[in-house]
Amino acid sequence: ANLIGKHSRSEVRMLRAYARTGADPVLMETQTDEADGRLASAAVRQDLAAALAALTNGDRDVLLMIAWADLSYTEVATALGIPVGTVRSRLHRARARIRAALGGDDPTSVREESLP
Repeated sequence: ANLIGKHSRSEVRMLRAYARTGADPVLMETQTDEADGRLASAAVRQDLAAALAALTNGDRDVLLMIAWADLSYTEVATALGIPVGTVRSRLHRARARIRAALGGDDPTSVREESLP
């Protein structure tokens, strides 16, 4: 329990630092990355990091397991020891909060007018 708590606090501190600075300490982009991807992610990454840090631990865990680990609802429910319905409601709530924090925009879409 202490190790999990320490990891959770560390993750929140990292996301808050990332929201302040915009420098991702985990993922460093290389010269070969697509320019469109860099521009689109640069526009929202600080807001996204702040929004992730503001989520409850349960909501953030479910969202990251679905989005980054590409787990199914059943796999997430098993990993967290919660019902599948709880996974669905937490995911819905997390997505809504992230979307609201980003001004209703979908961070995965790139609009031509947003590019310089």
